[in-house]
Amino acid sequence: MMKKFNFCPWSLLLCASLFSFSVIYAKDISPNLALARQLNEAFVEVAEKVSPAVVVITVTQKPGSAPDDEEEDGAYDSFPREFRRYFRRPRTERSQGQGSGVIIREDGFILTNGHVLEDVETIEVRLKDGRTFKAKIRGIDPLSDVAVVKIDAKELPVAILADSTKTRVGEFAIAIGAPFNLDYSVTFGHVSAKSRSNVVEGKEGESMDQDFIQTDANINPGNSGGPLINIDGEVIGINTLIHGLRTGIGFAIPSTLAKEIADELISEGKFPRVWLGIKIQSFRDNPELSEVVKGIDDGVVVNAVLVDGPAAKSDLHAGDIVTAVDGQRVSTPQQLRSEIRHKKAGQVVLLDVFRKDKPVQIKVNPGEWPAEPATSLARVKHNPSSENASEGVGLTVHVLTREIADRFAVSMTRGVIVVAVEKNTVAARKGIKPGDIITAVDQQPVLNPKQFREALKKADLKKGIPISLVSGDTARFEILKEEEN
Repeated sequence: MMKKFNFCPWSLLLCASLFSFSVIYAKDISPNLALARQLNEAFVEVAEKVSPAVVVITVTQKPGSAPDDEEEDGAYDSFPREFRRYFRRPRTERSQGQGSGVIIREDGFILTNGHVLEDVETIEVRLKDGRTFKAKIRGIDPLSDVAVVKIDAKELPVAILADSTKTRVGEFAIAIGAPFNLDYSVTFGHVSAKSRSNVVEGKEGESMDQDFIQTDANINPGNSGGPLINIDGEVIGINTLIHGLRTGIGFAIPSTLAKEIADELISEGKFPRVWLGIKIQSFRDNPELSEVVKGIDDGVVVNAVLVDGPAAKSDLHAGDIVTAVDGQRVSTPQQLRSEIRHKKAGQVVLLDVFRKDKPVQIKVNPGEWPAEPATSLARVKHNPSSENASEGVGLTVHVLTREIADRFAVSMTRGVIVVAVEKNTVAARKGIKPGDIITAVDQQPVLNPKQFREALKKADLKKGIPISLVSGDTARFEILKEEEN
């Protein structure tokens, strides 16, 4: 026997009203608004997912190394590191600085920037849950600005490091850090560019491992060492520096490079590096050279060879254009550095080189990276006169005799020595100075002033004249070219 159910009319009316309201409300939400809400929720989920693996790093700096009170707002943190020291005034008391970091192993290894740990005495790490720990430096790689610190903790939340080589320009980029002591600030933008080099200029930048991801996510002093994250909550970079405040131009170390270096720092305490002892530039970044050299449109130009560097013992010359390392094509300085980074000291490297309109192969034996690579130039002590002046370029040269070599405090080298440089000439603009030794003009060796003048006459100053010279401890390469009016 079936049971009889009694339905309340008021209940039916209420249900019908709620159904009608939900249908009307659903119609009021456009597909675009629904998609925006989903994206909004995605950003929230990423922040909630990754923030527990982000830490705030507070350091106590040694006396004399910290900026003064006028600089404590972090304004100079936006400057490349090699320039900041010139804006600081030493202090006698200790001071504190702050940065960020990201946990990469459950047992307390934290990835951050080397400059966050500059001149530190003590390091304190604070987690999202409020716990604080004393930390010790496990290792720092100055050339990449990657560093690892260790805290005594277990079962920590860990961030996932993405394969940054798969990161695409235009992707969402989310930064988490402690800018201006505002802990766990979250900002977002996009990946603006990849493989940025020449970001840090000057002598330090010439040897730095520069392969930055550029982003317009708003990062500021204090974000250093914190993660740059994709929409999947994976770390694609370690925020490192900014191009001025409020410019929307920030740079992060790619996570793939950071992980490679961090693994070595954790296991060995240092990242072993080799070097060739050369200064390099992209061929495409040297329009003067592209007008002089024909038959090639890509490669890495050897601007200088350090006299006491490993490459000086090989047949590699300033002015050579490297197109491949052990068969791997290279077109940028960073690509060449990346290929060399994986080599070992004593492991012969085969370079494909374009020289004097034809390809050649040169073997170079990399050496261990020295603590302080020699890059200084010898000072000029005297300026003897000479009648061997070459009009047009603004140089006066002389046969390099033992007496003149002693006057200029230079070593005997096959070439002619510069004894005078006219002001406001092409040679002066290229930084050629008395005491420099010119070894070749347009890749033709010159042993006396007559050969030097004849080589200049055969060349075209309007198109550009390649000059090889030795300046102090460095063999370098310049192009003398007449300025267009």
